[in-house]
Amino acid sequence: MGATLSRLEAQTLAPAGAACAHQRAHGRVEGAAARSSVAEAAGAVPPPVLVLFSIVSIQVGAALAVKLFPALGPAGTVFLRIGFSALLLLGFSRPTVRGIGMRRAGLLMAYGLLIGGMNLCFYEAIARVPLGVAVTIEFTGPLVVAIANSRRLLDLGWIALAAAGLLIMTPDIGAALDPLGVGLALMAGAGWGGFVLLSRRVGHAFRRGDGLALGMVVAALALLPLFFMGGAAARLDPLLALGGLAVALLATAIPFSLEFAALKRLPPRTYGVLVTLEPAVATLIGIALLGEALGARSVAAVVCVSAAALGMTLTTGS
Repeated sequence: MGATLSRLEAQTLAPAGAACAHQRAHGRVEGAAARSSVAEAAGAVPPPVLVLFSIVSIQVGAALAVKLFPALGPAGTVFLRIGFSALLLLGFSRPTVRGIGMRRAGLLMAYGLLIGGMNLCFYEAIARVPLGVAVTIEFTGPLVVAIANSRRLLDLGWIALAAAGLLIMTPDIGAALDPLGVGLALMAGAGWGGFVLLSRRVGHAFRRGDGLALGMVVAALALLPLFFMGGAAARLDPLLALGGLAVALLATAIPFSLEFAALKRLPPRTYGVLVTLEPAVATLIGIALLGEALGARSVAAVVCVSAAALGMTLTTGS
């Protein structure tokens, strides 16, 4: 899940790339980044390189997660990723639960369940469809939220381009693409869009990174029964646990620290432009590390969705 939510609000949801990065960006806990050796070492690296490293780290983490699926299954793997991430964030932000109250507790429960459901859907999706396809489909969720918050007619053209990308893939659904995998990726995208909206409320209700850290704890507890019911707990060994920790580091701790360091020196629009590379990077990582092959229609979909996010970012005021 370095800049706080207030930094994201400075970017606003209008730049589509920045909005699509919200799941990662909101998770960059200020206290964590300030103490992180990764963030300190990143100070000498150009900010665009930090963002690119972050994107690669997240997708390598997803590819490693796929490697764990045969032993742990998607549900078992996502539990380890969320569980270790929760521990990392708790250690960094050290949130307090005193005086939360019923209203904020309910918000926290909804937030945690959304985090758990969104990640579970995504992991179940990449177990069935190529990583690049799943990321491309999921990318449309926060893109729709960004456009929904816009009042410009031009943005309808960008959402039409993204929709066209999804429509291009439809002949492959049921043939080259698993229909359930596509559906799960769409659900993950919808969850990501909801996460963008709910994160604003959580950011206002809790101090700095407390909301995210506690939300991750709720998500881990919600996924715990699946970890046991699916048999992953019985098959877990030190090597698999180490793999789960590596996924959490690659998909959470490292990218959050890198992006926090980058956003201190990087204009929001540049950040948004760089993040639009994520579907393409996911496609390349899937090919290189997982041996996944994409058909022409899937490649065209990646191009359309990325172009829509890039177009909206470039045509939106800073």
